[in-house]
Amino acid sequence: MGISDEQKVGFLGSCKRKLISVMERIKKLGRDDPRRIIHSLKVGLALTFVSLLYYWRPLYDGFGIAAIWAVLTVVVVFEFTVGATLSKGLNRGLGTLLAGALGVGAQHFASLFGQTGEPIVLGIFVFLLAAASTFSRFFPRIKARYDYGVLIFILTFSLVSVSGYRVEKILELAHQRLSTILIGGATCVFISLFICPVWAGETLHNTIASNIEKLANYLEGFGGEYFQYEDGEENIIVEDHHSKSHNKLSCLQAYKSVLTSQSSEESLANLASWEPRHGKFSFGHPWKQYLKIGSLTRQCAYQIESLNGYVIPADIQVAIQFRRRIEESCKAISSESGKALRILASSIKTMKSPSSSSKTHIENAKAAIDDLKHTLKSGYLESSDLLGIIPDATVCCILIDIVKSVEKISEATDELGRSARFKSVEATVSPEKTSQLLHRGIVNPVFEGECGDGDDHVVIRVNDNNNNNEVDEIGKCQGNLDVKPTSKGEIIVCK
Repeated sequence: MGISDEQKVGFLGSCKRKLISVMERIKKLGRDDPRRIIHSLKVGLALTFVSLLYYWRPLYDGFGIAAIWAVLTVVVVFEFTVGATLSKGLNRGLGTLLAGALGVGAQHFASLFGQTGEPIVLGIFVFLLAAASTFSRFFPRIKARYDYGVLIFILTFSLVSVSGYRVEKILELAHQRLSTILIGGATCVFISLFICPVWAGETLHNTIASNIEKLANYLEGFGGEYFQYEDGEENIIVEDHHSKSHNKLSCLQAYKSVLTSQSSEESLANLASWEPRHGKFSFGHPWKQYLKIGSLTRQCAYQIESLNGYVIPADIQVAIQFRRRIEESCKAISSESGKALRILASSIKTMKSPSSSSKTHIENAKAAIDDLKHTLKSGYLESSDLLGIIPDATVCCILIDIVKSVEKISEATDELGRSARFKSVEATVSPEKTSQLLHRGIVNPVFEGECGDGDDHVVIRVNDNNNNNEVDEIGKCQGNLDVKPTSKGEIIVCK
């Protein structure tokens, strides 16, 4: 039975749509992280280079069929980051060197027992070393850093010792194999280090800062989304606007990626420890402290996940009067916590010590918690519908726990700053003038991270109530200051 023209057209149309879909996914993958495209080109370059051991006759005469080990080494060693490539390259090189030497020694020792005893001795060596090496892979530290090297050790020792029983020129075989593996590994390391390097440490650094910023975005936008009211209701409202709220919160859901970041952070920290000094990161940088901050950030993200469940509820009765009484305090708690996290994220990103303003925001959040507790103890609960206030009371408890998590993140960031020797932020206004204005209540310092990510400026916020002369004096106290009025009745004085 033949295929009709309509079926052919439908089949071709389906193939065309699938092809377009695949091309769009490929384009999106490259656009999301252009480093992936560069990495692919680097691997192709490395494979082309080591293939010369086969293509160029003088090199092939020197290495022979063992040249294929250089190609295989590039395929298995070249990774996306410098740390991963160095880790695999060094593990493969050291594992091959050690196993090759032991294999040759074992073969030589076994030959002393004659033709009958040689295979028995070799079998005993293979059994003992393979069993001991495999058991060593269960140690957590070896598993994390040297697992690949132990695997290569078992493979190489078995190949050298077993093949040496039938091959006469065992030393030449071991030399060729080791040489080609070293050539392949060195090619990977060189290209990875000097051609558009991708550093695991820098990636971890940016990831931690980005994750904290995602939490800050959610907390700063939480108050406006949660405290929404419908007209025409006095005591009880029934909220059933899932799709509408979902559209408004779509930009705040980035925090969800933090929930599953543990494995990638641990992997990046392990690989970063292999990398040499680069950029602002010295050898021996406190990468483990990043894991501590990441763990605290995930703890806070799980609390936000619980909080998010109350933002877009379906058919839940809420006591509107009670919600209005706690609105101001809850908004202050979430907003101040978000501002503190944003400053901490900027501090990590710019590698500058967190300013005192982050602690100020945390203290403001604690003050809002005290106000909230006072509201809850005011006796209003006795006259309220208990079932109606449970959702809002739960939200209050979660916000209190979030403030505690933010404070822990702040302490961990301070510890990271001391260990990594973050630069301290210093004001550019004369101390005498600043102290005078602070005493008079018209200057409120705003530090790096609250006003921007610039490298060489400190911002001073001046509350210009009724005295413009003071603002002029600040602008004159140093010639490199720029006075900028804002719409909030304040003055921003920048370097």
